[in-house]
Amino acid sequence: MLKKPVVDPRGARRYTDQAHAIAARDVHFSWDGVPMHYIPGEPMATHIINVMHLVLPEGERAMSAALTEALPLITEPRLREEVIGFIGQEATHASSHEGAREHLAKLGLPVEPVARKMDWLVDRVLGDHGLTGKARHAWLCERLGLFAAMEHYTAVVGEWLLGADQLERAGMHPTMLDLIRWHGAEEVEHRNVAFDAFMHVDGSYARRVRTALLASFTLAVLFLTTARYLLGADPTPGVRRSTWVRQLVSATRRDLIPKATIFLTEIPKYLRPSFHPSQLGSMDAAIRYLARSPAANAEARP
Repeated sequence: MLKKPVVDPRGARRYTDQAHAIAARDVHFSWDGVPMHYIPGEPMATHIINVMHLVLPEGERAMSAALTEALPLITEPRLREEVIGFIGQEATHASSHEGAREHLAKLGLPVEPVARKMDWLVDRVLGDHGLTGKARHAWLCERLGLFAAMEHYTAVVGEWLLGADQLERAGMHPTMLDLIRWHGAEEVEHRNVAFDAFMHVDGSYARRVRTALLASFTLAVLFLTTARYLLGADPTPGVRRSTWVRQLVSATRRDLIPKATIFLTEIPKYLRPSFHPSQLGSMDAAIRYLARSPAANAEARP
């Protein structure tokens, strides 16, 4: 339950009485029997989701590294606890998507070029660059702003995944469906943490605007170019590679993937001075799914 909205001096509204502990879960996924096109007959929709397996692990590690660097600057006990739990969840997300990526590689999908590109992006662009003093702090704030904006999109997609019953009707393999819904539920669960850390350490509205625009453009380009590459590299006979735009539009219209327009429509919401991520999604829906997720409850079964 959300109570006591508090307006931060820099504009964003924070909720200080939402008692919910964030912690990493021990999840288990078995990839045996998961086919290349785990949404039957939908290669483009499948590869849009595959972008998560290729792009997110390195991005989540970079985000965890920035938040770890920020921990000494976070003096609020509750936020510090949330950041530590967030870092643990992101590590589990990264390793789980890597398992899916390795499975796709075994099926013949050439994922290494994308993995190398993400390694370069994280090491050369999002690393700490060995900076010191004021320059190090400014670059940390910049990265926190970028990751707060990116987490806005993952929370929006997470909310969509929790309600995407059409994926079950389309016959999506249950293991892959559980992976992305479990991940989506935890994105809703920790939706406020990166934003609150950014606001606590810096909170510059100008930086918030700049990093939101940059994050939106970067994510849109990464998703579209990576999905197009994956469709072109798909070794499955009969895959129509030249009609990728038509397939993308069709999958969007049938609501098998989130609308690409979120990279435009979400910016005004995120940039409202009173915005806070707790206004997104349903925490109740997220917790309910996590309580019944097969992967998150594998250890509990006899």
